[in-house]
Amino acid sequence: MNKAVSTLWLTGSILLSLGGIVGFIFLFGRDMNVFWLILAPIILAVYQIPAVAVYYFWKRRKRRSQADQEDQGETDSQ
Repeated sequence: MNKAVSTLWLTGSILLSLGGIVGFIFLFGRDMNVFWLILAPIILAVYQIPAVAVYYFWKRRKRRSQADQEDQGETDSQ
């Protein structure tokens, strides 16, 4: 995988994670009570789903490109 593209995927997942945290604080931080405090981990986890998905796809593409490079190295050496 191209290093610039890899960096963009990782940066995107970090920005989505920060966006989820900021969104949670913006929507629920001002009006926090015991009910929202109990539900906060679940709500925050839901807001982190896009960041986890982008990170998963980045990790999978990176692993696949490394396997392709290893296969290319084995075929070149034969």
